[in-house]
Amino acid sequence: MLIRIILGLGISIACFAIAGRRFFWLSQLIRSGQPAPRRFQGFAKKAEAEIVEVAGQKKILKWTVPGIAHFFTMWGFTVLLLTIIEAYGALFQRDFHIPLIGTWPAIAFLEDFFAVAVLVSLGVFSVIRIKNDPKRKDRSSRFYGSHTGAAWLVLLMISLVIITLLGYRAAQVNTGNFPFQKFGAGPHTIAEFQAATTNWAFASKGLAIVIGHLGATVNSALETILLLANVAVITGFLVFVAYSKHLHIFLAPINIGMSRRPRALGGLDKTPDMDMENVTEDTVFGVGKIEDFTWKQMLDFATCTECGRCQSVCPAWNTDKPLSPKLLIMGLRDNMFASADRLLSKDSDAAAEAETLVPSVIDPDVLWSCTTCGSCVEQCPVDIEHVDAIVDMRRYEVLMESRFPQEANLFLRNIENQGDPWGLGGSKRTEWLDALDFEVPVIDGEIPDDVEYLYWVGCAGALDDRGKKQAQSTARMLHRAGVTFGILGPKESCTGDPARRFGNEYLFQEIGKANIETLKEAKVKKIVATCPHCFNTIKNEYSDLGGEFEVIHHAELLSHLVKVGKLTPGGEYSGTVTYHDPCYLGRHNRVFDEPRDVLDAIPGVKQVEMGRCREKGFCCGAGGARMWMEENIGKRVNMERTEEALGTGADIVSTACPFCMIMLDDAVQANGKGEEVRVMDISQVVEESLLAKAAVAPTAAPEVTETEGSEG
Repeated sequence: MLIRIILGLGISIACFAIAGRRFFWLSQLIRSGQPAPRRFQGFAKKAEAEIVEVAGQKKILKWTVPGIAHFFTMWGFTVLLLTIIEAYGALFQRDFHIPLIGTWPAIAFLEDFFAVAVLVSLGVFSVIRIKNDPKRKDRSSRFYGSHTGAAWLVLLMISLVIITLLGYRAAQVNTGNFPFQKFGAGPHTIAEFQAATTNWAFASKGLAIVIGHLGATVNSALETILLLANVAVITGFLVFVAYSKHLHIFLAPINIGMSRRPRALGGLDKTPDMDMENVTEDTVFGVGKIEDFTWKQMLDFATCTECGRCQSVCPAWNTDKPLSPKLLIMGLRDNMFASADRLLSKDSDAAAEAETLVPSVIDPDVLWSCTTCGSCVEQCPVDIEHVDAIVDMRRYEVLMESRFPQEANLFLRNIENQGDPWGLGGSKRTEWLDALDFEVPVIDGEIPDDVEYLYWVGCAGALDDRGKKQAQSTARMLHRAGVTFGILGPKESCTGDPARRFGNEYLFQEIGKANIETLKEAKVKKIVATCPHCFNTIKNEYSDLGGEFEVIHHAELLSHLVKVGKLTPGGEYSGTVTYHDPCYLGRHNRVFDEPRDVLDAIPGVKQVEMGRCREKGFCCGAGGARMWMEENIGKRVNMERTEEALGTGADIVSTACPFCMIMLDDAVQANGKGEEVRVMDISQVVEESLLAKAAVAPTAAPEVTETEGSEG
């Protein structure tokens, strides 16, 4: 007994010391990052996240087979904490049981059930690994670039934990030391010990029967050997985790709890202080070196599981561009570890001499390939916020180094000087009204009391020919439903979304503050926006600049009007429609059902979904300011998405975003399908359903206008 106490405690103390030192070092390294004060707000949402994502494994379970296996493995380790308590107790007392609950048959069943469930799950993981390992060098595999060798060692160590656990429990059954036995005093045979063991401990009892023939002496020795082996493997596994990518076992619950709730999408994390009065020679805008990241972002890097779910859904990666969200995070993690001495010593001289992350760690083509669609964040099981990290690095490149794709100069200059990416100016913002047969108030001063909504038309809706048609249809449907609205006209300006996602935070804040002042002067209370990018910016980001407004997207408003009977679609259109989810309306703001409800209300419409839809919707390629940048690497994102849409056989590809309309229509025309398939906003489909049959003879496809937007 004394020997196994000494050996068990000796192994444990040594392993705890090694692992503890590593975790303390990691804690210091992560805490060396910049402040992230908002991460401690919203306790209720954080508690909900821990229940839904950690305990419920919601994101993991979306990947059905590996998700179920991971669910049982995670909960297996949680439940089997009881067996760890029992193991350490057994070092001191061979028949130890947990006080109060330690002899309940239900506990025996839970322990055995999850031990077996973990073993089965490990078998599933092994099959997945064997199936995918040959593809590790294939870009189509989500394991491309991952360190899969360590995964095999993890599977082995977890297997050994379960095998030694069941082994010593079986030996305990045969020696009469199992906590879940009931027998009287006096000597007993192995058969009697087995008979006295509850059948709820089915795995332990079954294995005990198998090894029972070895005799009492061998079983007694096995009990001690396997108990010590179990303690050694558990504590050894702790050390291994501390030094491997499997840190997520301990860091994931923390990272999920510290992520933005209810999800890390919508508005960006923070609005940096861009007040020039506070700028000094030491001021850094964005992230140029690893120490410029916040501690939460460093926690992100350390938590990455290398599972590749983000990589498998990334539109850039899926069109043969160099951006893999997974590899980007792995590269930043490696740089963080390599820079540990500098980070922990706070050596400013060493920091000044260090190379910037771009291009030494992150290739510029990687950085500028991102559409900020949020697919990576949506899929990440541990809530890593890839988009924020990318935008932070873009800020540094734009504001500190002036290193960025030069074609972006034009749209940035146009926003700054003319208030829109095309440079057409405010005088053109009311021309779309000419096609309407009713008056729309152009607000000059305060918005009248009898006008319910300010219609924020957006640059594309007011200035692009295809966007104008969307805005006109939306206006006509609102008017038909009796909704009163006005527009700012020349006073409306770009919200700054393209500038911000591109990295020009200063331009975003300047133009955003000006817009907020305009809206406040007009005493606007409710805003309806057609463009999801405008909708997202005003709703989720202007609050940081002092602008609090009630904002609704036109898809939400149309859906409401249909439900309450103020807008009733007609039956003059009959055909198949596939709906494309705009990233900034769907994934970023969770507006999935409303556009589909509007289409469902049209009697002649048959909806057909693309394979990648709703949360898994594939980007059109316009986000992240990519609409105004060249796409010279790989396949065009809009072509990939449009081919999927055309594959449904739909007559109409519908959406609720002017950027998406432009990108998808360009690709439909490029595929030579312009005479067969039309790209339309949901408001246009509703309007067409209301037209007299004589007025809806087959129409030519929308004319492709030569604008810079159509290049993105």
